[in-house]
Amino acid sequence: MSNITRRSFLQKGTAAAAALTIVPNTVLGKSHGHTAPTDKLNIAGIGIGGMGAANLRNMETENIVALCDVDWKYAKGTFDKYPQAKKYWDYRKMYDEMGKSIDGVMVATADHTHAIISADAISMGKHVYCQKPLTHSVYESRLLTKLADKYQVATQMGNQGSSGEGVNLTCEWIWNGEIGEITKVEAFTDRPIWPQGLMTPEKADKIPSTLNWDLFSGPAEVRPFNNIYHPWNWRGWWAYGTGALGDMACHILHPVFKSLKLGYPTKVQGSSTLLLRDCAPQAQHVKLTFPARDNMAKVAMPEVEVHWYDGGLKPDLPAGYPDGREMNDQGGAVIFHGTKDTLICGCYGVNPWLLSGRKPDAPKVCRRVPKNAHEQDWIRAAKESAANRVPTASNFAEAGPFNEMVVMGVLAVRLQALNKELLWDGPNMRFTNIGDDETLKIVIRDGFKIHDGHPTFNKTMTDPINAKKFAEELIKHNYRDGWKLVDMPR
Repeated sequence: MSNITRRSFLQKGTAAAAALTIVPNTVLGKSHGHTAPTDKLNIAGIGIGGMGAANLRNMETENIVALCDVDWKYAKGTFDKYPQAKKYWDYRKMYDEMGKSIDGVMVATADHTHAIISADAISMGKHVYCQKPLTHSVYESRLLTKLADKYQVATQMGNQGSSGEGVNLTCEWIWNGEIGEITKVEAFTDRPIWPQGLMTPEKADKIPSTLNWDLFSGPAEVRPFNNIYHPWNWRGWWAYGTGALGDMACHILHPVFKSLKLGYPTKVQGSSTLLLRDCAPQAQHVKLTFPARDNMAKVAMPEVEVHWYDGGLKPDLPAGYPDGREMNDQGGAVIFHGTKDTLICGCYGVNPWLLSGRKPDAPKVCRRVPKNAHEQDWIRAAKESAANRVPTASNFAEAGPFNEMVVMGVLAVRLQALNKELLWDGPNMRFTNIGDDETLKIVIRDGFKIHDGHPTFNKTMTDPINAKKFAEELIKHNYRDGWKLVDMPR
């Protein structure tokens, strides 16, 4: 074995095993039993204090060889759980020192660093499991999609519902024509459950000795540290997160994207409660319009509107909805309005049901993943050769374009001051109806007060911002010096 790499040995062994498999992979998932020590992957975890810790627990069939986090107090429990793993502050140093011995990387950092960490790993030929939202911007999503295709690594976004039975059934019912043609979909979440709609802190807090704030900031501008940003609450701040939409739409809208075979939207518009320059609003509504797609054998795919609500906003109950039944199921719901029936499912696509009460018996055409095996499905794919690999439930070929849909909703909200429906050229990643000289202003601080019993409105606004350049920066971020994305593959 001295003349072949460890990875090629794993791939050749997996390919030989795959040749003996006669059960169609399009229908059945592979079981996950005992793994011989020589077949274990060496996995590195980056961002391990929150959801990353849960992901690693589901990867313990493998070797956890390296751990990286910018906050060693927040990550202490995970560091202690895997004492054999080498500890790092900076993922770049970890890649430099351990790149040759790592097979896969789990990324669960703040949203704004997902893309650069994942892109560097893929470019090194590493398999990547990345938490949702996959990226912070449209361009970053497109980049990871193309990189994964170029390097033929196994990938998975952390929207675990994509491996669940609810998503499978929703797709199979719709594809079988059970509810007819769909021209409108409505979805909502009960998030945010973290603070949003906040004005930018005016004072800086002392940076804890256990936190490297410069590394947390990563490719974003380094702002004065404040305890409101970290840990976890960074989700509500535009520099680091994508608000309730970015966090939860990856769970809630996945069955919509998959079942309706969506691609790029052509039109978007958003509205919200008070929109601030730095913090996501308390509540939002977004409408995305998708063009007609190729018809399927049993159902047509006409133009469809997808509506998103959060922050306590919900769509109206459809006609005939059962009195007293709570629609929120595990954090949200989706309503598919069909010409023959109405399909409703919960967050993660769970518990789909038809408003008519019928229980469809559609053909099982989706591959099944064992229950609670989203991470293990990625591990399974990583051990298969690229030529024989069965794609994971949310591999980047699907998760990348889907995440573009999600962050497009964020763009619609942040550009709402243009007061028009925005026209989107998906292939070229640009809005076609924002003029060169258009400007907008955004609220920095709301100075609302009650004075002598009368309301006083005093909003501090930005100077006029060139809308086209602002949109371009939202689509493709300008990273600060010292941080650079790999080039987009041609």
